Amino acid sequence: MDTDDSSNGIYTYSDVYETMWWGTLGSVRPFPNFHPERDVSVLQHAMEQKDVNSIVRILTNRSNAQRQSLVQAYKTFSKKELDAGLKKVLSGDLESLILGLLMTPEQFEAHRLRKAMEGLGTDDEILLEILCTRTPQQLSDIAAAYNQEFKRDLEKDLLSETSGDFSKLIVALLKKENEPAVVDQDVKNLSEELKNKKPAAEIWINILTTRNPDHLKTVLSKLELELVQTVDEAIEGHFKGLLSGDLRMGLKTLVHCIQNKPMYLARRIQNLKVPWLQGVMVSHSEEDLLSIRVAYLQATGTSLYTGLQKQFKGELQQALLAICRGED
Repeated sequence: MDTDDSSNGIYTYSDVYETMWWGTLGSVRPFPNFHPERDVSVLQHAMEQKDVNSIVRILTNRSNAQRQSLVQAYKTFSKKELDAGLKKVLSGDLESLILGLLMTPEQFEAHRLRKAMEGLGTDDEILLEILCTRTPQQLSDIAAAYNQEFKRDLEKDLLSETSGDFSKLIVALLKKENEPAVVDQDVKNLSEELKNKKPAAEIWINILTTRNPDHLKTVLSKLELELVQTVDEAIEGHFKGLLSGDLRMGLKTLVHCIQNKPMYLARRIQNLKVPWLQGVMVSHSEEDLLSIRVAYLQATGTSLYTGLQKQFKGELQQALLAICRGED
């Protein structure tokens, strides 16, 4: 491990950061020869010279923990905020990407949720993406970050932006639990519910938000064998025309995430739309982006790396490729 001690000792790089992502499916790993004060010097010079290439090279080749260390080191040495300096040099999609990298994972997801609820209309797909793919502990951390960043209560904001059974689903996702349950009983309850002429959304919401992922995968697999169709098809047919489309979309999204989260996320970014692409790549870069890359190749027949090369140019392409890391 490379440890760098400054004169006052606050820049010692911990073993925790070096080993945090070892063995995960993240594409971005800790930079092995990390010296915060050296990076700060390079960044200061790059911002003065408007050298965007160097800014991108540094910030996309450090882990989030290392970037947090850089933010603090920059503030200590310059008495200024790093993001404020970067805003003077960067713009557009590249600016939003780099500023996203400077946030902690919890802050980044909190900002995505807030943006999805601001202005006219709510981006339900962003809400579902984050709430369906995150663990109970991650969601708790995101809610805390949301409160700290915006001085607002996430649950109250979600309730104000949604309605009906969809609102119940959204809040249940935010409060996800992992209660013990019997697989066959859950299969039976869902199967019997599908026979009802009047759909009972609460049964689906309760089961799909209060069980652990492995349990739910088994439940859905057994249910599909019994139905001789996919759960996605069953939900579409059962709820169509009887309940709001957002609830139907929400239940199907949750099922997709339970069955194959990497494939769900790969399909989310399949068209390479910048907001969705950046959201997924930044938030999953140190967690499971390698799995998403594999799923993207399966879904499109083209590697994500190649797709990025064809779709983007310049420093934005450089940044996205650095996060993606390699061909498949």
